Amino acid sequence: MSVVIVVGAQWGDEGKGKVVDLFTERANVVVRYGGGANAGHTLVIDGKKLVTHLVPSGVCHPGKSCVLGDGMVIDPHTLLEEIADCQSKGLLARGELLIGLGAHVILPYHKLIDGLREDHGAKRGKSIGTTRRGIGPAYEMKAARRGVRMRDLLRFDRLRDLVTANLDDLAPVITHLGGTVPTASEIAKWIDEAAAAGERLRKHTGDAGRHVANAIAKGEHVLFEGAQGCLLDLDHGTYPYVTSSSTIAAGACQSAGIGPTQIDSVVGITKAYATRVGEGPFPTELHGAEGERLRQAGGEFGATTGRPRRCGWLDLPALRMGARLSGMQSLALTKLDVLANLPEVKVCVAYRLDGKELDEPPTDPDDIARAEPVYTKFPGWGKLPSDARDFTDLPATARAYVDTIERMAGVPFCLVSVGPDRSETIRLRDPFA
Repeated sequence: MSVVIVVGAQWGDEGKGKVVDLFTERANVVVRYGGGANAGHTLVIDGKKLVTHLVPSGVCHPGKSCVLGDGMVIDPHTLLEEIADCQSKGLLARGELLIGLGAHVILPYHKLIDGLREDHGAKRGKSIGTTRRGIGPAYEMKAARRGVRMRDLLRFDRLRDLVTANLDDLAPVITHLGGTVPTASEIAKWIDEAAAAGERLRKHTGDAGRHVANAIAKGEHVLFEGAQGCLLDLDHGTYPYVTSSSTIAAGACQSAGIGPTQIDSVVGITKAYATRVGEGPFPTELHGAEGERLRQAGGEFGATTGRPRRCGWLDLPALRMGARLSGMQSLALTKLDVLANLPEVKVCVAYRLDGKELDEPPTDPDDIARAEPVYTKFPGWGKLPSDARDFTDLPATARAYVDTIERMAGVPFCLVSVGPDRSETIRLRDPFA
């Protein structure tokens, strides 16, 4: 039995979908434990693409148990669409999906507030850059103990009372932000639609925490799939330019309802370069033609929003921080192939700030923004062989690049991805071993 957590080591979009899909070959249970439909995990198997937002990336392995943990915030309509898409591809046909009854629900008014705040912030030059999916407002109401949970969709009177009370409280906020307060008939429609969605999802709901604990007790392999990345953690990321949940490995225990002594291994995912979506400091960001070339080569457009991602060189101080925050024991390197054919590749090995060199980002986001990256340069390596399955199959310059990252990050690699497809992977270590 092994319990493995997979987390993003950067600002999200590191390729967790592919890595989780690969590791699911050895897992019995795959658990999404945080975030919501702001995540977008892209799977490419035999040239066919599937994008998941809520359903765990292990969905492409029939018969594996896929769990949505109580720490998530779930848009029921998005989830129903995703289930239908999966089932049209022959997936989730055996009742493999389990949704925690304690997971909170995103309703239309969460999205309304999210969008109004983003627009209001943009006018003042203080936009956070959220996905406008209602994630933040849903977590706010959870913390305020006014949230709607999956179990509430199954009790109409309770659902009606919660939604009505929430909108009474939110009406002044909506007005202040320049929005239109929903009418009584609109609210009634939202309640009816939420209850109907709940009924359709009822057969998939249950005690997710107990299910996961039982699987561990039986000696099964359990894989936890994080969303976003360590540097977007609510407590330890580049606040306020973060998400609204815990994205580090410790969040898996809290959100899924298991103890930290149950965890055997933590795997961090890092791209061979860095990207970021939304606002916030990004010291190694590339601008102009250089940044656009990397964006186009890597297909760096949000799987959830379609927004172009900001692109830059790999940031080792940030990677070290992510590894420390989550106690990573191994790393998976993705998108090494995207750097193919560049004449030169750079890696930020330290920051220079006020005359001092730092091996991790400073704690204040304003200091991160003014820090000067210290780079090491590598010669390019041309096109990578897509059929590379052993590390020695890579060009010497690419191997030197990977070896340097491993040495300077202080964490060994367990796999290197040389293409988007499941098969285009060099496997170095088994995290379940």
